[in-house]
Amino acid sequence: MPVRNLTEELLTSFDRFKKQDSKSILLNTLKWVFFSSIIGTTVGSASALFLASLNWATDFRESHLWMIAFLPLAGLAIGFSYHYWGKDVVKGNNLLIEELQSPKQVIPIVMAPLIFAGTIITHLFGGSAGREGTAVQIGGAFADQLTKLFKLQPADRKIILICGISAGFASVFGTPFAGAVFGLEVFILGNLMYSAILPSLITALIADYTCKAWGVGHTHYSIVLVPQMNIINLMLSLSVGIIFGLAARCFSALNHTFSRIFAILKYPPLRPLVGGLLLVGFIYLLGNTRFIGLGIPVILESFTHQQDYYTFAIKLFLTALTLGCGFKGGEVTPLFFIGATLGSFLSFYVPLPVGLLAGMGFVAVFSGAANTPLACIIMGIELFGIDSAVYIALACIIAYFFSGHSGIYKSQAIGSFQKFRIKKHQFLR
Repeated sequence: MPVRNLTEELLTSFDRFKKQDSKSILLNTLKWVFFSSIIGTTVGSASALFLASLNWATDFRESHLWMIAFLPLAGLAIGFSYHYWGKDVVKGNNLLIEELQSPKQVIPIVMAPLIFAGTIITHLFGGSAGREGTAVQIGGAFADQLTKLFKLQPADRKIILICGISAGFASVFGTPFAGAVFGLEVFILGNLMYSAILPSLITALIADYTCKAWGVGHTHYSIVLVPQMNIINLMLSLSVGIIFGLAARCFSALNHTFSRIFAILKYPPLRPLVGGLLLVGFIYLLGNTRFIGLGIPVILESFTHQQDYYTFAIKLFLTALTLGCGFKGGEVTPLFFIGATLGSFLSFYVPLPVGLLAGMGFVAVFSGAANTPLACIIMGIELFGIDSAVYIALACIIAYFFSGHSGIYKSQAIGSFQKFRIKKHQFLR
């Protein structure tokens, strides 16, 4: 009888535990659906406005090319605004990553308008930059305001920041699944914060839907021909993945080198002024505008026509100079340009379809530079379809291995699975 009573008591306690656990899971899920809805709709709407503004700036510049001559003055204005009103947010994406690793203070909301205006000005006057950094910073800044409003604990604040990053990335590129994984993957190499998977995904989906609901579309890419995988194509994929990884490494190194060079100028607003003068000179020597702005037309062209050997190198140089001297924007779309044109050029020598090589380079160079292979594999599948998944995955993983740990985000750290932990800004060699 005592044994029977004990068994019944244990079963009753277990049932009570299951009900309590289910209740807490439900409440936690509802909490994150609530936060995800706020972040997703807010950031998705902000991304829609940003993309529409960016399209206007690009069209206006292409219709008024004389504006490029004023790029140095535009740089001075950007440098001045950050020096006097944005010192706390000048680190941009790196500030978000640092706050994810070791939370200290809420991201100032001024980050959002400053990066928005700075990026539009950069593109309006002819800088070579992207848009991912802007969307991610807007998302992170907006999302983090919920920390202060709802007095969230540090663990919840990390998830909030991840959601903001995911929302910005997903809505600006129209890739919600890649956006969700990017937010999880970007801040610590080798570690994923599994407790943030559901909130990140829900936020990314809502942000993407909201952006599209405003009538803002995204560029569509396609790989027409995908051959069957065999041992020869496997070896070819591994080989081009190495080249894409080295290209990513070159971009990151040159970007950081320009940052150090311009840091010699002690008054920060002078850095984009001087850099702008150099950019105007290079654009004038090139004699066309193919290499400034986002470069979407050239990226699209890469999928159908073989590009010259120097196309990717010029974009790499101009983007590293633009961002290294202090202009604002992102690195990702220029990395798409660099990878797609490099892959397109390699089709002269590699017996794989030009569109497939362009698509592989498109995501692989980004994978290597940002150290986010999982997000890039998913992005490749979202953009190009499942048929090219094996080629995309091989290129992204190999590029990641050959690009080194020191990517475009200097504040990234290596995960705890390594044999020892390292301090911020120190990377395993």
